[in-house]
Amino acid sequence: MSMADDPYKILGVKRDASAEEIRAAYRKLAKKHHPDLNPGNKHAEEKFKAASAAYELLGDAEKRGKYDRGEIDASGAERPPAQGWRQYAESGPGDRYAYSTGGMGGADFEDLFGNIFNQRPRGPAKGHDHHYSLEVGFLEAVSGATRRITLPDGGTLNVKIPPGTEAGDILRLRGKGDPGFNGGPAGDALIEVHVAPHKFYRRVGRNIHMDVPVSLKEAVLGGKVTIPTPAGEVAMTVRPGTESGTEMRLRGRGVPAHGKHAAGDLHVKLNVVVGPADEKLKEFLQSWEQPGFNPREGLK
Repeated sequence: MSMADDPYKILGVKRDASAEEIRAAYRKLAKKHHPDLNPGNKHAEEKFKAASAAYELLGDAEKRGKYDRGEIDASGAERPPAQGWRQYAESGPGDRYAYSTGGMGGADFEDLFGNIFNQRPRGPAKGHDHHYSLEVGFLEAVSGATRRITLPDGGTLNVKIPPGTEAGDILRLRGKGDPGFNGGPAGDALIEVHVAPHKFYRRVGRNIHMDVPVSLKEAVLGGKVTIPTPAGEVAMTVRPGTESGTEMRLRGRGVPAHGKHAAGDLHVKLNVVVGPADEKLKEFLQSWEQPGFNPREGLK
């Protein structure tokens, strides 16, 4: 803490704060920025040092009184009293600047941190895990992929997305977190996966659903239609006289098999689309009769 730093501002308390308020403010900052909880974080280390220096001054009633009266500065150094040039010249450096050498290692420090860190194991302990969020495409989650994420420190991690990954799944990269304590193993990187929606696929468990438009001619006469699947295009047979809304299932064309999971199916719903009608079609329909057929029979 430099001479210009105000210890009250560092701790975030008012100048008339009670000793308990000062103590509570310091405990909060110390717990947040302690080096043991933020290994390798220089910013947190500096915050912890500044908070410790501020509490060393304000936590001592005598030092706090001197600071409030302007007798010492924020670093604990005594301010030289107003004096004539002869008195100033005759006084030695030790008289003008008496730095405080009091530390935070006494009984008060032990008491202050006893409740914060007394539950940390003294033996080897695993390092802290790091948590990340990653959005992947629908087909990346279904078929699997490898994505690279950039870490806050500029480093990168290659993340393998297993086939069949679902939204909300947590991928664990072992040993990619903080170093362990006292020889313990490193923490892990935990990556929560978010899956972007697809423009025509919908996933239900291991199955995939989609709507496929077919022409009036294809629905009436039947035939082969080519449709996309996560694994590539396939030819699907449409039976003659297929009604709009008919659902078909392509076995094994959903989420691919992985580990203990079997492959899912692709459920296809056929929707008849008339499209532009030429004059021949209009003439035919005007003369076409379907005796006894009422498409709205079920509405009665």
